[in-house]
Amino acid sequence: MVHVTSPDEQRYWDKWVTSRDKDAGNVLIKKYLSLVSYHVQRISVSLPKTVSRDDLTSLGMIGLYDALEKFDPNRDLKFDTYASFRVRGAILDGLRKEDWLSRTSREKAKKMDAAIERLEQKYLRHVTEEEIARELNISVEEVYTITNEQFLANVLSIDEQLDENEDKSNGSFIIKDESGEDPEESLLKNEAIEEMAAIISTFNEKEQLVISLFYQEELSLTEIGEIMGLSTSRISQIHSKCIYKLRQSLGKLI
Repeated sequence: MVHVTSPDEQRYWDKWVTSRDKDAGNVLIKKYLSLVSYHVQRISVSLPKTVSRDDLTSLGMIGLYDALEKFDPNRDLKFDTYASFRVRGAILDGLRKEDWLSRTSREKAKKMDAAIERLEQKYLRHVTEEEIARELNISVEEVYTITNEQFLANVLSIDEQLDENEDKSNGSFIIKDESGEDPEESLLKNEAIEEMAAIISTFNEKEQLVISLFYQEELSLTEIGEIMGLSTSRISQIHSKCIYKLRQSLGKLI
């Protein structure tokens, strides 16, 4: 039995599972299209503007179709949970294969890292985005953009490592766990979480609200803008600034 919200949906699932009824499949795809839009919106926040949302949507649709084909209704798992994982994975996998970060972007990231290292050695402290911008003769907004791109590049790298433990033969995903979580790793993880919480507590009220609404309440930037009475672009700027502050404070952790 699939976890559903209505008898009508259950009937569509029954038709799809028993006979791969195309009409039933189309209805189910339409029902869960919002999952694709959700992940496209969240992932695109940290991508260069040159990356097309239509391309991300196409990748997400591949993940959604794949989820529909491989979902096992006998497992104690909601389809939207399973499909969400597949959609996000398909988008990130497509980004890795396409190498969305251009050579120019990679060069900018290297130059910014080198500039940060020089300035920190000079001032013996974390440097501000304004100082980095002056050092590189670029705008503060571009500093945020480069930081965001690096942030997602790290996420893609982590996901790629996780893919090495993916069991593709039966559509399941398994993270190897030979003896449970290592105590030292658990301690470091908890310390990192506490450190991030401490850093976020130093943010101003608007920044804390954006982080809370985006990562805890899982609202889109547009929805956050409507709540706070600000434009989507302004919310994006605040989000980017928060990511910059976290990256600077946590160093290479993210």
